[in-house]
Amino acid sequence: MALLICVTGRNNDKLVAKLAALLPQQTLLEWPVDDVSLLKEVEFVLAWNAPETLWSQLPNLKVVHSYGAGVDSIPMQLLPPHVEVARIVDPNLADDMAEYVLGQLLSHKLRVREYGDNQSQQIWKPRRARAGRTVGIMGMGQLGLAVAHKLHVNGFNIKGWSGSAKQLDNIEHFSGQDELAAFLSGIDYLVCLLPLTEHTKGILNAKLFALAPDHCVLINVARGGHLNETDLLNALAAETFGGAILDVFDTEPLPTSHAFWQQPNISITPHVAALTSLNTAAEQIANNYLAMQEGKTLVHLVQKKQGY
Repeated sequence: MALLICVTGRNNDKLVAKLAALLPQQTLLEWPVDDVSLLKEVEFVLAWNAPETLWSQLPNLKVVHSYGAGVDSIPMQLLPPHVEVARIVDPNLADDMAEYVLGQLLSHKLRVREYGDNQSQQIWKPRRARAGRTVGIMGMGQLGLAVAHKLHVNGFNIKGWSGSAKQLDNIEHFSGQDELAAFLSGIDYLVCLLPLTEHTKGILNAKLFALAPDHCVLINVARGGHLNETDLLNALAAETFGGAILDVFDTEPLPTSHAFWQQPNISITPHVAALTSLNTAAEQIANNYLAMQEGKTLVHLVQKKQGY
């Protein structure tokens, strides 16, 4: 029995050391393994952007654990039906996300970037703060509700949209494609916090931008796959959409040749809106690994068919 750590694109020394300390009697393997015959012992995989060729090499796999709150990098269709999928739930993520969105909204309203650009050119040009205070939030899960509450207590008007109808305090809620236009009507900011599924991939597209007000600004803190990048650039060029604050991208790090870097009405941050604590993640992973060994129910399981 072994736990395989397959978290690609980053240095995992601290993660491996933390898990080794929490699971001192357990066999830990790190991808890529030198001896592929050891993969038959793997029952539990900690995964983030694992290669698709991995899954067929794990005949005794029982659990796949995401190294993050999302599971969109795990190919559910390649996993046997009996394999369970779990994710990280960091209680601090919701607060961090809410503060990020509030900070970006206030920064835009108060023209902070504009004044920064003016400073570099020694331009003195005072202007009133932007007036808009209506925020539409797509995705009314844990993070969406935390963001909505933070914005509401700071004087913003909140509209919410999700796949199914909900009754939510202080939120005018809309659901389904039939209510998308009504949701987008009159908003000044659009925050995407949807899970990335086959139904939400590319949802931030030309049709949506056309339904929103011309001055509306997108804040995407969900996944890069939600955004049709070409449609956004076209809408900005045509001045039928106001701007974007982007923390997530299809390709990360964002390539230096990408058109987003040169857009004056796009602000970029390097996927920092809500970073999972290493200690919190390692403890949840270790606890779920031990629960699997003991035949107990794992925490933070996801619905594989729904993708979240």
